[in-house]
Amino acid sequence: MTIQLSDHFTYKKLFRFTLPSVAMMVFSSVYGVVDGFFVSNFVGKTPFAAVNFIFPFLMILGTFGFMIGTGGSALVAKTLGEGENEKANSMFSLFVYVTAVLGAVIGGLGIVFLRPVASLLGAEGQMLADCVVYGRIILIALPAFMLQMVFQSFFVTAEKPQLGLVMTLVAGIGNMVLDALFMAVFDWGLVGAAAATAASQTIGGVVPVIYFSLNRRGVLCLGRTRLDLRALMKACFNGSSELMSNVSMSLVSMLYNGQLMKYAGEDGVAAYGVLMYVNMVFIAVFIGYSIGTAPIIGYHFGAENHGELKNMLKKSAVIIAVSSVGMLALSFALAVPLSKLYVGYDAELFQLTKRGFYIYSFSFLFAGVAIFGSSFFTALNNGLISAVISFMRTLVFQVAAVLLLPLIWGIDGIWYSIVVAELMAFVLSCFFVLILKNKYHYM
Repeated sequence: MTIQLSDHFTYKKLFRFTLPSVAMMVFSSVYGVVDGFFVSNFVGKTPFAAVNFIFPFLMILGTFGFMIGTGGSALVAKTLGEGENEKANSMFSLFVYVTAVLGAVIGGLGIVFLRPVASLLGAEGQMLADCVVYGRIILIALPAFMLQMVFQSFFVTAEKPQLGLVMTLVAGIGNMVLDALFMAVFDWGLVGAAAATAASQTIGGVVPVIYFSLNRRGVLCLGRTRLDLRALMKACFNGSSELMSNVSMSLVSMLYNGQLMKYAGEDGVAAYGVLMYVNMVFIAVFIGYSIGTAPIIGYHFGAENHGELKNMLKKSAVIIAVSSVGMLALSFALAVPLSKLYVGYDAELFQLTKRGFYIYSFSFLFAGVAIFGSSFFTALNNGLISAVISFMRTLVFQVAAVLLLPLIWGIDGIWYSIVVAELMAFVLSCFFVLILKNKYHYM
């Protein structure tokens, strides 16, 4: 039975509707983890460090797609809730076309300036060369990657979250197979890793364009549009929190890498890379849930159904609390086996990674509330509050912590930084939810 945005959501129905989005985001992260496994074990420690070193910069360029996807889908969902289907489809088409053009422009500029940027960030010698080789191949597929991020949100708004999951599975499995083929069989090294990722992103971005162009009977379809600058600016502003979140996380990752190079050298960057892979998977659960619930919240906000807004907030709070405790327990259980899997070939690096793992795990207790809180206000079309939560969580709190805490605890201070930052973001998110309850009537 098809679940519609206008439905009343029980726990069972909420799980059924959001599970594809959660699985989609988790699987996207998992095939990134597999990428890292092959690079570390088949190419070497320096290329592995190089991939983790340049990846945050590549993500900054790609997250403009996430901004348009999250901000645009919230606006489209609200428009659907108001009963203006034709206008919603026109805006959807505009957002997709703009993303493709923007991706081509940003990708071209990124290819040109990649070497000086990597050098400015601190890469040198073989590590610099590896950053450039990997990054330029990835940037060729940037338009498709940005489209993939856009469609992750719009598959849910189109009431087709299962198709979004299938698309992610196809792209992800393709990446894993090509990783094994290019690196383990053909021995193409870092070029193979980049080529496998670029190919999977192309699948994830292009196939949905074909689907939405041919599917004329769905809630959303690609077709004619007009240049609606007001809608485009509204979508960008509304999604600015997600852009801010991803850009800030990437900038902070660069800062972390710089601090780790200072306190532990390439080993520190490699250890952080392992933690980031695990973080990507766990955080993807919260992001996927937020993507899955945002169109529901946006629809009922547009329809002025305050009772369903209260229902969504209450059930989401319970789900996130249970998930957070479960992630803490699971991360403790996985610390040793995952550290061995990635860096077991180096005893000193293994010990460094394991200790960082244990400390870092406590951040999962608090991260979900801030991630959902930011997405919740995006869905309510309050881009300002959403942006404040994201900006403080992913930039201000983390930068302050990672600069100050290592002065007290050395490299352990770097691992503690994320825990402190997530705790502060947790408090801030709860504060905004409480003070704005009368404005939006969700409590």
